[in-house]
Amino acid sequence: MNKRVTIEMPEEMHEAIAEHAAKAGAKTDAYVLDLIEQHLEDLHDIALADAAMDRIRKGEDQVISSEEFWRGLDD
Repeated sequence: MNKRVTIEMPEEMHEAIAEHAAKAGAKTDAYVLDLIEQHLEDLHDIALADAAMDRIRKGEDQVISSEEFWRGLDD
C-alpha cells in the first residue's frame, strides 16, 4: 500500500526539481520518488561497504590485489 507524504521546500528547490523532472520526461512527484529511492539504495550500499571495511579491519576478510583477483578468474 502506498503512503502519501507532504513536504514543504523552498520555491527554488521545487523549481529545480521540476526543471530536472521535465528534462527527464517525468512528472515531478515520480522524479522525487526516484530521487528518494536512489538515495536509500546509496545508504544501503554505504552500510554494506562500512560493514565490509569493519570485517577487513578485524581481519575477518582477506584483501587481495587486483592482479590476484584477475589471476584467480583465469584458473
